[in-house]
Amino acid sequence: MYRRLGVSLYPDKSKFEEDVEYITFAKKQGFERIFMSMLEVTEGREVVAKKFSKIIRVAKDLDYEVMLDIAPNIFDELGISYDDLSFFHELGADGLRLDAGFDGNKESMLSFNPYGLIIELNMSNDVAYLDNILTYQANKPFIYGCHNFYPQENTALPLDFFTRCSKRFKNHGIRTAAFVTSQVAKGGPWDINDGLPTLEMHRHLPIEVQAKHLFATNLIDDVIIGNAYAHKDELIALGKINRYQIEFSLELLEEVNEVEKRVAFDNQHFRRGDIADVMARSTQVRKEYKEDNPAHNNTITFQRGDVVVGNDAFGKYKNELQLVLQAHNDTRKNKIGSIKEEERILLDYIKPWSKFKFKAN
Repeated sequence: MYRRLGVSLYPDKSKFEEDVEYITFAKKQGFERIFMSMLEVTEGREVVAKKFSKIIRVAKDLDYEVMLDIAPNIFDELGISYDDLSFFHELGADGLRLDAGFDGNKESMLSFNPYGLIIELNMSNDVAYLDNILTYQANKPFIYGCHNFYPQENTALPLDFFTRCSKRFKNHGIRTAAFVTSQVAKGGPWDINDGLPTLEMHRHLPIEVQAKHLFATNLIDDVIIGNAYAHKDELIALGKINRYQIEFSLELLEEVNEVEKRVAFDNQHFRRGDIADVMARSTQVRKEYKEDNPAHNNTITFQRGDVVVGNDAFGKYKNELQLVLQAHNDTRKNKIGSIKEEERILLDYIKPWSKFKFKAN
């Protein structure tokens, strides 16, 4: 399934002009969807309709997919029935994210609404919620899944729980989404905002590392910035990431030579299928590069996250590239650099035959 980037807007707490500037710049960086919160609305149906339709029209002109985050109290606040979604269709939205669930049959019926509105389900529960809905013969192409975000420090999901929840949706082929957090944005739905990530381990990481991690799990199709407004540099960084394979940021040593640079940066790497515990081997490159490679930085203990290339003493393995997974010594290898510390969590996702690349940090 193709992968997308998204931003979040909070029209009840933001200025129209600033929203437009934000989504216009984000679109230029390759962003394609908008999470738009309606959880905070209190001004009545007419005012809400005018405010939201105005920004949604701009978003649609920019070719965004727009999902509205709603909860049962919103229907009461706006005097809307679950059996008539015309209000949201008239706003111009593409779909509704249900922050709270029903009995399964209700969600199934909603997925057959006459407007073709997508029904996005809350993914952050490790229960058979989706299975129940599909049992009621839901309109599966119109069902998405999206995790929650967590404004309070230390309340977001742990990785193992996130994985179990996500697999429930991914195993059914449902489009999935999760949130990353800007390190500078302050906008969100509530008065507490310690960042808005799905995973607690992401809360203080650079935003592009968060996104790389979510994509690396192969469980998330859409990565959305939870808070607004992310800095332009963050949007640019996200726009540049490789969504379909891990691309490590490599901090090179001064002693690295031109052959080693070409080995690292000019190739599509993949881990051998017959794997080893101590390192992940990219072996095809040694067949392409026969140049001499004198020893340097080869007498140290290599640490997890180091990148090494075989030197002249390594015989047929000269110029083979390896990702170090466990500390070891081998003078036949030159350390050429290290993966950026924050990105070493990505090493866990280099499986047999996994593709990966490097970019200079």
